[in-house]
Amino acid sequence: MSEKPSGDLRQRIDKWLFFTRMVKSRSLAQGLLNSGHVKVNGTSIRQPSFQVKVGDRVEIALDRRDLILIVKSGGERRGPYEEAKELYEDLTPPREKTERLTMLEQAQRIKGSGRPTKKERRETDRLFPNAGYADFGSGIIWDDD
Repeated sequence: MSEKPSGDLRQRIDKWLFFTRMVKSRSLAQGLLNSGHVKVNGTSIRQPSFQVKVGDRVEIALDRRDLILIVKSGGERRGPYEEAKELYEDLTPPREKTERLTMLEQAQRIKGSGRPTKKERRETDRLFPNAGYADFGSGIIWDDD
């Protein structure tokens, strides 16, 4: 096999995303690229065959977070996480801390929102005792002649 010179190491971006463990498969990497969720040096990339090189800035828009990575080297295999994180430098800003609700606070709801509780339904029934019930027998004249 012929080896490339070390000064111009390039790798397909779908392989690089797979080797860095940003996606679970190359097919998912290609889908991410085709949908326009990956930018290299500020340019949207839609081709999985695009070649990245050392020093490129890769921005990835994932479902729950946006990543900003600098390519440090190309990968040769999809190895463990410790090996994969040596392929890039992460410049992603830290997430903002959000206040987490306790289980009790999650289970409570604001009065009047959503489906009524049994107690609220009984209170409504007391206000409108005949609401929701049709009186089918009134006003009908049965003619048996």
